[in-house]
Amino acid sequence: MPSYLNDDQLQIQAAVQELCKDFPDGYWQEIDRTRAYPDKFVRALTDAGWLSLLIPEEYGGGGGTIVDACVVLEAINRSGGNAVTAHAQLYTMGTVLRHGSEEQKRRYLPAIARGELRFQAFGVTEADAGTDTTRIRTTAVRDGDHYVVNGGKIFTSRFAHSDMMLLLVRTTPYDAVERKTDGLSCLLVDLRDSRDQIEYRPIPTMMSHDPYQLFFTDLRVPVENLIGEEGKGFRYILSGMNAERILLTSEFLGDGFWFVQKATDYAKERQVFGRPIGQNQAVQFPIAQAYAELEAASLMRWKAAELYASGEPAAFEANAAKLLASQAMWKAANACMDTHGGYGLTVEFGIERKFREARAPLVAPVNNNLVLAYIAQNTLGLPKSY
Repeated sequence: MPSYLNDDQLQIQAAVQELCKDFPDGYWQEIDRTRAYPDKFVRALTDAGWLSLLIPEEYGGGGGTIVDACVVLEAINRSGGNAVTAHAQLYTMGTVLRHGSEEQKRRYLPAIARGELRFQAFGVTEADAGTDTTRIRTTAVRDGDHYVVNGGKIFTSRFAHSDMMLLLVRTTPYDAVERKTDGLSCLLVDLRDSRDQIEYRPIPTMMSHDPYQLFFTDLRVPVENLIGEEGKGFRYILSGMNAERILLTSEFLGDGFWFVQKATDYAKERQVFGRPIGQNQAVQFPIAQAYAELEAASLMRWKAAELYASGEPAAFEANAAKLLASQAMWKAANACMDTHGGYGLTVEFGIERKFREARAPLVAPVNNNLVLAYIAQNTLGLPKSY
């Protein structure tokens, strides 16, 4: 990782690693056991300014780049932590930064930068629509100076721990638009004023990622909270999703390198039949293979980040980076589990917690099969499969 970073980014990496020392494996194991939200950790990240890194300096933020944010998220997971508990604040605000009005930026970004507002909730996915975002059924109907929202969302992470939510809605019915991607709009929902008007239920999962199902009944959102133009929200969301892919890829890589380090250290120390198990090719080859693939995925991640930061198209690179990193991390997770044997199943060693977390990126935030279908159609020009 250091060979691709400048001096400032190396300092960011070192600072985040130092912060993570205050949150060792025991902290994350307790969070996992109790299914609690790691509020102390998120507060530490906020106070250190890492969650406002992408906010321009004129609004009180760090004025950093997406590469800087990648360094932060990878360092957290590479230290054994879990950046998913707070990462959304780094990519949800991208929609506001790129497409929001100056008034919206002045109203919200300084408060986020000061740590007074958490912008962690991202309401897009719906139970019936899944990845076919154009088929969402949550509607927003104009009523004077408000939109009236009805419908629901699923897998909206961190809803109960956020002050703001970016919400995708249909402002024009699906059967009334010329293109299926038209008629979608983005709203900023201030949860401080409206949380008690939204029914929400936690969704138990095999990881403590804190997702919720939401139900909206005549929720009123001020028209001034519309981001950009009405009906153009799909394009705004897509630009944010490329950033999401790049940033989450950095977390996957952090986890992957964590698995490799754990497996390598244990393979050197563990003695069986009078020799370290790492001397056996059946142990060392899977670790080496995973490491090589992680490094390759990391290069694609840096390419995607560079293109995105320069305003160039980065859809293929962002999706390919997510695909490759999630696959390499899963290989690293299995190599680490195999290296530890029965000990890998114990809570004490911390492998089983990370192992469970490592399975999710193969299907979320987008299924790898859909990534492959996207590349086949949009990059290679093959016939549309979905």
